[in-house]
Amino acid sequence: MKEDILHNLEIINDRIRKACEKAGRPLDEVRLLLATKTVSAEHIKTALENGQTLIAENRVQELKEKYDELKDTQHENHFIGHLQTNKIKDILKYDVVCVQSLDRLDLTERLHQRLVSEGKTMEVLIQVNTSAEESKFGVHPNEAVELTRKVSEFSTLKIKGLMTIGLFSAETEKVRPCFKILKNLQQEIISQNIPNVEMKELSMGMSGDLETAIEEGATIVRVGTAVFGARVHPDSFYWNERV
Repeated sequence: MKEDILHNLEIINDRIRKACEKAGRPLDEVRLLLATKTVSAEHIKTALENGQTLIAENRVQELKEKYDELKDTQHENHFIGHLQTNKIKDILKYDVVCVQSLDRLDLTERLHQRLVSEGKTMEVLIQVNTSAEESKFGVHPNEAVELTRKVSEFSTLKIKGLMTIGLFSAETEKVRPCFKILKNLQQEIISQNIPNVEMKELSMGMSGDLETAIEEGATIVRVGTAVFGARVHPDSFYWNERV
């Protein structure tokens, strides 16, 4: 399995390199985030010990279960799933540096309160539902600018950009409009010069469509199955958190 992971990482990094070349973008503009849902700490550690630094869970329980085994291996930990307010304390306890899935004001307020009480700050991305699918969380694109403006008023939260999951489709051209929506929102927010807002990051694209995402401006691509192997269920099962 270790050899498979290392081989897969070579393939993914080569895909990212070629996509950046095709798009005329510097390679250092795009980071690979390893989406580690259902992946064992042992396999994650293999990737971290071989040049990877950025990982993310989408369930707090998995974050807790793997923390002790991974804490001494240098890495940056993001959270990419739907965050319930009663799990905020765990996010802070287990060293998450960025919540990519901030999508509503009540979560913003509770996260801010907890950060104030602990004397901490946190990076966040605003999650946008660009595919209009009811199974997905994220603010509606028409409301994304206003939510960004409201979040910017909370001093403990450092807005770094936007995140979207995009349409689940094997046809990448059907996914492209989702990425374009996020890019257009980024440009709109930049043009408004909102204080305490940095629009550097666009987290979008996964194993099957990372090239398309990079063409449309992704700075973080989230890859799981193409590195660690297929999961028991398709991605749509793990991301449908309304069930």
